[in-house]
Amino acid sequence: MSRRRLVDALLVLAVVALFAVPLLLDGGTSEYGGTDAAVTEELEADGHTPWFDSLFSPAGEVESGLFALQAALGGGVLGYVLGRLRGRRSATPVSAPGAGER
Repeated sequence: MSRRRLVDALLVLAVVALFAVPLLLDGGTSEYGGTDAAVTEELEADGHTPWFDSLFSPAGEVESGLFALQAALGGGVLGYVLGRLRGRRSATPVSAPGAGER
């Protein structure tokens, strides 16, 4: 195994350990929640009320699917734009310095 492959493997192992070790040390005892839910609970406890209600409240699985669809569409648009910009740059001819001067 070459040194580069060893370094790559160790880096991948380190990234996996960064995610796995805290979850293993916790033992599943803590509840991981989002900040949106925590802020909503705090505001409601202080007596604040929302200005408006949601028009559509999907189930958890549908909500996750819509979020994934939104992320995929955003990634596709970003990839398309970056590809177009790179293609535009490579399509314009670059003249050598001093080539047009006589």
